[in-house]
Amino acid sequence: MTDHPTGTPATEAVFIPGAPPPATLPADVWRGISRENPVLVQMLGLCPAMAVTNSLANGLAMGAATMLVLLGSELFVSLFRKAIPGEVRITSYVLIIATFVTVVDLALAASFPDISKALGPFMPLIVVNCMILGRAEAFASKVRPVRAMADAIGMGLGFTMALAAVSGVRELLGSGSLLGVDLFGPSWEPWVFMVMPPGGFLTLGVIMLGLAWVTDLRRSRAKAVA
Repeated sequence: MTDHPTGTPATEAVFIPGAPPPATLPADVWRGISRENPVLVQMLGLCPAMAVTNSLANGLAMGAATMLVLLGSELFVSLFRKAIPGEVRITSYVLIIATFVTVVDLALAASFPDISKALGPFMPLIVVNCMILGRAEAFASKVRPVRAMADAIGMGLGFTMALAAVSGVRELLGSGSLLGVDLFGPSWEPWVFMVMPPGGFLTLGVIMLGLAWVTDLRRSRAKAVA
């Protein structure tokens, strides 16, 4: 093994001070889906998770829109991280995020007007979603574009999967259908409260309770094996 002129081994990476620890790209993606899931673990973005998840189509649309905004904003923040002065970094991040939210909102309104109307004001509110601004500040501004994109994909997938789980259960029990397809027939008596705000809180609470139970069970088994 040869050394660099500074004496650093050739296989040793040089990291930016304050940057997240090194990780493989699959690990960056998986982190957002599992142990740092924005909704089920960090409890971020709960406003759209409660408001627009009365149908699976709305949940998937909001998740896809948020992922596109994450991809664009994290990429631009990472690309211009050295050019953005620290004093105005938050303002710059909000401007970048707002630009991509506008583009995605207009594209959704042109392509799927019914879903855009159903999402209503919650599309523009993506600008102030703590998850997106937090990833820009805590991660994208400290790493290279490739890792920033991997993080955006992971966080976007985790957010979309959480919204799909909540909205799928609510539509199934509240309307007896999924993506508008009737599954239970005319004899099914819909649970109307499931498509109302209390149904969102109940569904998310049950899902989080189930995840906590599974996590606790796995820890108990790990201790028993140890």
